[in-house]
Amino acid sequence: MKFLALICALLLAVAFAEANHYGCGSSPCGWGSICHTLRGYCSCIEVDHCLDVHLRSSMVTQWRENGILYTQFNVFINNYLGVEINQIYIGTDCTLQLRDFSSMWNVVRLPNGELTLPSFQTAIGPNASYTFGFIVIGDRLPNMAILAVTYKN
Repeated sequence: MKFLALICALLLAVAFAEANHYGCGSSPCGWGSICHTLRGYCSCIEVDHCLDVHLRSSMVTQWRENGILYTQFNVFINNYLGVEINQIYIGTDCTLQLRDFSSMWNVVRLPNGELTLPSFQTAIGPNASYTFGFIVIGDRLPNMAILAVTYKN
């Protein structure tokens, strides 16, 4: 079990380091930063200093089925600016253990594991939030981090 935890931690570090390839020009922002594009200006902002967009999550319910614990979570993307978000990319890792392929809604999971807005959600309004959800095996909230956000010009 400790070996599995170690492997997961290593994969987490590699996944987020590799996943945050977003950047300004030819320089990726890297781990711990968000590629933030507003009014055509791109900058890399440390996650702790980015007050424009935030992820918040909450547990909805838990249940057991055939001895397996499942937990449903909602995730809220909060846009604190008076400008629409046109695109957002959220990094995940091996802690996102979905119950099955249909256990995620209102978000698209890209082949590289990143999450983004679905085609029917073209923007997140000014000073608004958008909610997506999923069901995981177990009770742990998966690791997620905003990698890049683009606001309407």
